[in-house]
Parts: sequence; C-alpha cells; structure tokens
Amino acid sequence: MFESRIADLGSPARTTGPNGTLRENPVSDIFGTRVFGLAAMKEYLTDRAYKAVVEAIRFSQNISFEVSENVAKGMKKWAMDNGATHFTHWFQPLTGLSAEKHDAFYKPSFNLELQGIESLSGQQLIQQEPDASSFPSGGLRSTDEARGYTVWDPSSFAFIQEITTGRVLCIPSVFISYTGESLDYKAPLLKSIGAINQAVGKTLELLGDPGRSVVPTLGWEQEYFVIDQSLARKRPDILLSGRALFGRMSAKGQEKNEFYFGSIPERVQQFMNDFEKRSLEMGIPLSSRHNEVAPHQYECAPMFEEVNSAIDHNVLLMNVMRDTARQHGLEVLFHEKPFRGVNGSGKHSNWSLATARDGENLLDPGKEPHKNLRFLTVFINVICAVNKHAHLLRAGIASSGNDHRLGQHEAPPAIISVFTGQQLGKVLDHFKTKGLKGTPDLPTPELEKDIPRIPTFLLDNTDRNRTSPFPFTGNKFEFRAVGASHNPSFVLTVLQTCVAEQFTQFNAKVEALIEKKTKPEEAVVKVLQEELKANERIIFNGDGYSHEWEEEAARRGLPNIKGTPNAAEQLLDPAAIEMFVRHKIFTPDEVKARVTIILENYIADMACENKLVEELAYSHILPAATDHQLKLVELYEGYAEMGLDKPAKRVKEEAERVAKLAERIYSQLEKLAKVREKADKLTEVADIARVYYDQSLPTTLEIREAADELELVVDDQLWRLPKYRELLLVRS
Repeated sequence: MFESRIADLGSPARTTGPNGTLRENPVSDIFGTRVFGLAAMKEYLTDRAYKAVVEAIRFSQNISFEVSENVAKGMKKWAMDNGATHFTHWFQPLTGLSAEKHDAFYKPSFNLELQGIESLSGQQLIQQEPDASSFPSGGLRSTDEARGYTVWDPSSFAFIQEITTGRVLCIPSVFISYTGESLDYKAPLLKSIGAINQAVGKTLELLGDPGRSVVPTLGWEQEYFVIDQSLARKRPDILLSGRALFGRMSAKGQEKNEFYFGSIPERVQQFMNDFEKRSLEMGIPLSSRHNEVAPHQYECAPMFEEVNSAIDHNVLLMNVMRDTARQHGLEVLFHEKPFRGVNGSGKHSNWSLATARDGENLLDPGKEPHKNLRFLTVFINVICAVNKHAHLLRAGIASSGNDHRLGQHEAPPAIISVFTGQQLGKVLDHFKTKGLKGTPDLPTPELEKDIPRIPTFLLDNTDRNRTSPFPFTGNKFEFRAVGASHNPSFVLTVLQTCVAEQFTQFNAKVEALIEKKTKPEEAVVKVLQEELKANERIIFNGDGYSHEWEEEAARRGLPNIKGTPNAAEQLLDPAAIEMFVRHKIFTPDEVKARVTIILENYIADMACENKLVEELAYSHILPAATDHQLKLVELYEGYAEMGLDKPAKRVKEEAERVAKLAERIYSQLEKLAKVREKADKLTEVADIARVYYDQSLPTTLEIREAADELELVVDDQLWRLPKYRELLLVRS
C-alpha cells in the first residue's frame, strides 16, 4: 500500500501554453517532488539499501548501520540536488506542535589548506540529541535529566521544507528519553499500529485468510478559520489564545447557511493555491477544499493514507498553512471555537483498517454486507471497542478548545456513540439472531426521482449523521469529535489500542470454541452475536444534538463526561493502564505523564485566557464604557439645561445602564482575581484544573456577557476591539 503514497518525481516548473501564456503543470508533475520517496530512493540508493528500507517499512525490520550509511549518503545527495543546505530530525513532542533543530551539511576542515565538505553520516541520520527536559514530559524528565534522542522513522518519508532562508531536509523521527520513555506522539502511535496488526491479523487467520499484515488508514478533514491579519493584530485575545474572548454576535451570521460550499473569496483562494502547491510538493495528497458553514470558515482534506504518514502530513500542513497565510496578510485559526455563536472547527478523522500489501479495505461492506463475514467481524468488533472504552476515547479528545466546541453549533456531543445507518442497522439486527442465514429486508440502493434529464443514481449503504461523534460512513468510521487544533496521534493511539484489545479478546473466545470442536465460521458467528448483544447500547442513529438523547444515553448507562479535568482522569482507570501496558503502548508512568500534560495544557490555556480577559476588560472595554458615559453625561447636562426633560431622562437611563454593566464587570474581575489566587496556592495539577473549570469558566462568562452587552450600546467609534462583523464578514 505504501508504494502508492508518492508519485514519480517530475518538474514543478510552469510551462507555456499554445497562446504563449504561462500555465501551471498538472499536480502529477509536482506531487512529491520534495519527498525522498521510493522513486527517489531507487535513483539515489544502492539496490541493497533500497530493498532494506522497503523491508523495514513492510515488515518492521531493523536497518543495519552499514545500510544506514548508504541511505544517509543518498539522502544527502538528493537533498542537496534539490537545494537543501541543512538537515533536521523533525519530530512531534508533547507540545502538540512539530519541533526541529537545523544542522548544516557543510563541515569545515581543520586543515586550513583543505576545503570543508558536505556530509550526513549514518549515525546522524539515525539519531540526534535534543534536550529532553525542555519539552513537556509530565514528570518523566526533570531539569537535571536532560538527555533525549530523536530516532529516524524510516516508514515516514523524509521531505524538504522551504523557509525564507533556504531549504531544509526534514527526517521524521520519534522522540524518547535517555531512560527509554516515549516523549512524543509518534512512538506510541507506531506501537498501536503494531498492536492492530498483531490482533486483527490473527482474526483474519481465524477467518481463513492467514499471513496478512494490517494497517490503520486515515483521511482527516481539517477545518479552520481565516481572518485578516491587520484585524487579528488588534485583538490580543485572538493572537494569544486563538479565540475571541469577547464579541457580540453580528446581526448577520451563519443563519442562512449561505457560506457553505459558496464561492471562495479571491484573496483566500490565492492563499489556498499557495499552501496547496507547497503541500503537494511535500507529498501531502490534498484533494478537496470548500467553504464551511460559518463565515470565513474553510476545510481541506487529503486522500487516505497509512495513519502514520497521514498524521505527519497533517502536522506539517498546519505549519505550512500558518506560514503561507501570513505571507498573504491573513491569520489562520485552528482553535476549536474561535467565535462564539457560530460553528466551531473539528478535524474529522476518517479511520479504517486495510491490508498492508494491497490496501484492501476491511471495512468495505461489499454488495451483500449481511453475507460478508469478514466485514461484519471487523465492523462489530470496532463498535464493541468503542462501547467498552468510550470514556477513554472521550479522554483522548479532551482540551480547553474542545470543551467549548463539543455539543455546540453542529458539533457532536461529549457522549460517545456510534451511528450505523438504517441499512447496516437492519443487517446487524438480522445477524444478531440469524447470523449469516437468510436475507434482511434492506432498502433499495436506487433512488427514483421524477426529474427530467437527471439519471437514476445509487444510494450509499448509510446516510450521514453529523450529530454522531463516531458514525460509520460507507466504508470507514468518522471520528468527528477530534478537535481542529489537535495532533490526532494521541486519540488514534487510544482508539487503536482499544480496538486491538477488543480483537485480542474476540480471538481468545473464538479459539476457545474451536478447541471445543466448533467449526471456525460457526465460532466466529457465535462470538460476534454475543458481543453485539452485549455492546449494542452504543449504537444510536438519531439526533445527537437533542436533549432527549442526553436523557436516553443516561438510561443506557453511556458516559457523558463534560470538561477536560473530568475527561483526562479517565485514563487513570487501573484497567485502562493495564491495557496500555499489556499491549506495550505506554508504561504506567507514561500514561500518568499524558494525563499530567493534558491538565497542564488546560491550566496554561485557562490562565492565559484569564489574564487576557482581565487585560482587555481594564484596557479596552471599561475605558470605552467610561468614554461613552462621559459623552452621555455631557448630553444629559445639555438637555437638562435646555429643559428637555424627556430626552434627558432617556440619556440618564442609558448612562445608568452602562454604569451597571461596567460595575458587573468590575465585580466579576475581583472574583476572577480571587479564583486565580486560589489556583496559584494549589500544587496538584488536577486540583488546579478543577478550580479553573468549576470557578474560572463561569466567572469569565459573566464578564463576557456584560461586555458583549456594552458592545451593543457603546458608541461604535469608541469601541476599541474589531467586532464580529469585521472579523467574519469582511470578504475582500
């Protein structure tokens, strides 16, 4: 499957059309031109080294030092031929961002009579040494324990990144401490891929299809907002926290849904063209873009890839988008809820399982899903995994940004559930009692419509449910609850570990029946029926936004975990820790470290927002209110002097309204300061996070309510912050 990830190298140059005008070459000519993929490896490596890298990717085999020397030599030659002067181990520490330290290829000679040379050794390719104590570690590393290693990941192709000062060879790597703990997102993800391969590969063997390697695949959908950079710079809250902490909803917002799939403003289109071109050159297979529902909200999405490469590409794309936007005088916002009152942004993660060699999708129902035992086996086991570990999946998507988004304006709720759709729902109901015998009453796949000239078209095997956090959408599950700013590695590591656990338990039950002389197919069907009956509470095909569903979910016993502090602690469940340890994903300390980091990030976000609320209230909002009051006082005195009692009364009432709103803000700011003082005195991250969640959030909301009401009445010329109508509805 990985052979198809990178196209043959071609020239990215423009060509001249028949009328003499310049035109861009086809995407196939530029795709992957900055990637050291298989085509480049064939040209720059020896046959032995090329085969060793291929086997390392396919079969997780180690690369010898001798081979790594040849790979390093060829990779350096390719990079320099493409204009690179430096190299870096590109890795994903637990900051949620990527990290890199650039080293020059050029090495000066100690002999002054000789010229230096450019080099990249096998040792430099394999590992580098960043400071492990300067990145978040959740207590795994202290300041005096600084040694850490970045180690080359051969399964994710190296690429060249262009910056203003030149080009850099980026070598995707894992990040581990001197004592072996994982300090990044990639290492546990790779371990969970191995766990999936082992568990699901065994299941395929029980189904009579042995010797198959299995890989998870991912197609993410990245939502984001774009606003004018000059306006963003006038909003300290947006610049520092990623979201507008104040702002009254514009008189016109997304109510008419006129922006969804609408025409893209030319300035934004130019930005898209530029970041897409850079992304395609680096092997990111972007295939779609469109306006989202909210004004100035957009989405881009790639084709499916193996999950490790897909996540590398998503992290890289977010960097490219930020840099490119600023070159166009724009600011990209990946925050899950940058603007109150309109849709938030997610990173819908379309996840499936495929055979490694030929990319055969194991979640493809086929034409007769009720007879497709392999599909039913994978489909039902994933559903069961989600039911048994819903609390862990909720923990995997926990963040301050997602707390604002989940359950708001077309975002899925915090209650994890699975949507199957009408057709597959009937298939499962039939299978639960009758197995593979008979045929369920399924709806016709054709939809007849009396529309002249429009051909008959086919229905998919499921509808689309935008209210479900984890719907099945034809041949994949769409994890819609993942936040737009998230590195999806962590939650997918959790998901894949839970799925591996479910398949491992399933395999054991099937093997136990086979040992008792049950035929393999009968054993598989029997265990699937038992598992489906025990876990079907997670299936919900209705409106996940409704209050009725929240009540129904409670009756079913489904967890409804609200707030990051409550969600993160789910990972400390002893059974969860034991599962991660048994599958060799995390050690107990690594699990606890992840919880600590989630809470530390939450605290940092909340503390920053608290300080911004205080700063903006004192330096922008209250001064505007005071200036407006002064104008009202002058107006009142003028009316009173002229004996215009009725206008004077109105002005007085308006001044009193402004004064009351300002006083509300002052009193809540005093309360907010006390909350922060209380938090500062605590030492346990869980206690600090809970104080911010329980006391700080409602206080800042009170301040915002009063401030947003002030925005309505204060003279527009006195209001110091760009309003929603400028931020969201300026289309130039």
